[in-house]
Amino acid sequence: MPDARPSLYERVGGEKAIAALMDAFYDRVFADPELRPFFEGVSLDRLRRMQREFFAAALGGPLAYSGRGLGEVHYGRGIRPRHLRRFLDHLFETLTGREVGEEDAYEVLSRIHTYADEITGTTTVDG
Repeated sequence: MPDARPSLYERVGGEKAIAALMDAFYDRVFADPELRPFFEGVSLDRLRRMQREFFAAALGGPLAYSGRGLGEVHYGRGIRPRHLRRFLDHLFETLTGREVGEEDAYEVLSRIHTYADEITGTTTVDG
């Protein structure tokens, strides 16, 4: 029996809501003195566009992520698990502050956290 429940992408409000969420979220991230240095020299327009694509795709939306692999993008930036936790805390606060239900907000975090090893560079490749 097919799942009649809307996708997480739809539950958070679709493309326009994700665009607004990403803008509000990155305003928080850029204001964080511990996270801001990771974005020095980064094109903010490109970052916001790529993040909208990434989040839309990660949440089951119709957009495909066209950016480079997360391991490649984050390689050598010195991002540690504590930085990712701060990042995800800001994301959770943004989501719940924009009236995304707590259950859906935790599901968003769970989906983004599946990329933690790639973002923090703790993956190992055998072979």
